[in-house]
Formats: sequence, structure tokens, C-alpha cells
Amino acid sequence: MAMSKKTRIFGILLIILGIAGYIASGAASLTALIPAIFGVVFLLLGIIGEKESRRMIAMHVAQLLALLGIIGSFTGILNVISWLGGNQEVNMFAASVQALMALLCIGYLVIGIKSFIDARRSPKG
Repeated sequence: MAMSKKTRIFGILLIILGIAGYIASGAASLTALIPAIFGVVFLLLGIIGEKESRRMIAMHVAQLLALLGIIGSFTGILNVISWLGGNQEVNMFAASVQALMALLCIGYLVIGIKSFIDARRSPKG
């Protein structure tokens, strides 16, 4: 499967996460939509990456965005671990959404790096 298609699927997953988080929070916080905003950008990058001449730049920008997503949401993983350790002051719902976004971004980053390595190793046709 082409990396541009994986990027579109990843974008859709983040959009679903953001909308579900927003609805599940009772529409109490617009910050719950942050994964959806990232998802829209990933979806657009996946669409842009369909064109061969723009694929490389679009996928590199997507990888940078995934790294920013990890940096911005990694505290969710730490908060979930803290909550599991007995810290009841953690907002488990917000931490879970952040942790899911971080894990999705980590997975996407790994897949993207593997794709870049495979592309480098493949013989030019």
C-alpha cells in the first residue's frame, strides 16, 4: 500500500478520534478536537501525495507533523501511567485521548521511516 494511502487512512483515524473525544466529553472542550485537526492535515497531505511530483515533500511534511503530534500528546501516555499508578487527580478521559493520539503518531512515524528506508533501498526503475 502506498504511503499516501496510509497517510489518508491515518488522517481519518485521527479525525474519528477527535470527533469521538469531543462528543464523549459532552462537547465541553474544543481541545478535544485537536486530533481531528491533525487528521484533516494528514488527510490533505495524503491527497497531495497521490501526485508523484509532490509525494516526497508531502510525506516528509506528514512525518514532521507526526513528530509534532508525538511531542504534543506524549504527556497523555505519562498521565495514563500515572493514573494506573493511583494518581486520581489525572483526567483519565483527556489523558486517554492524548495517549491514543501519541500512540497513533508513533505508529505512523515508524511506518513512514520504514517506507523511506525501503524507497532508498529499492532500485530506481
